[in-house]
Amino acid sequence: MNTKRKTAVLLCISLIVGIAFLTGGCAKPPTEEMEAAAAAVSRAENDPDAVMYAGNTLVRARESLNRMQAEADSKRYDGAKSYAAEAIAAADKAITDGRTGAARARDEAVNMIDAVKTGITETGAAIQAARSSGKVGVDYRAINQDLETVRRTADQAEVSLAGNHYQDALDKGRSARAGLSDINQKLSAAATAASRKK
Repeated sequence: MNTKRKTAVLLCISLIVGIAFLTGGCAKPPTEEMEAAAAAVSRAENDPDAVMYAGNTLVRARESLNRMQAEADSKRYDGAKSYAAEAIAAADKAITDGRTGAARARDEAVNMIDAVKTGITETGAAIQAARSSGKVGVDYRAINQDLETVRRTADQAEVSLAGNHYQDALDKGRSARAGLSDINQKLSAAATAASRKK
């Protein structure tokens, strides 16, 4: 085959491949992947644990979803498919991280409430001991009201814990612990002052 003929055949083949590519090779949006990504992000956004404990990962999932849509709108379907996969991965991670965070918060709340209950018992005994000694000048009525407030806050923390509102249980537990600390500081200061009078 002579050179001109070879060139003509190659040109013809190239032209056929080019036409086939243009007519049959038109890219289509990755609809399935995009729908799966939107569903995954929606699932994560509606998971209270993911929202509470994996907010940053959830933000990344939303950003990937937005980029996916921008790529699809610009007809860059490979990019859209890639961002769809990222959105799904981030949404799944948000749900997993949310479960882990909730379990950690639950355990922390349980420990906090147990410690506060023990503290209430010990502080109540310290108040009684101070009152029995008669040497510590404390307003027992006020300090017992403070202890009752701590008890109510601890009870509310338990209710929150039972309702799976772990962050609220922790917040209430911390508040009760701070109340106990304040009562014990008052008792300690009064005992110190009483010992100086001797």
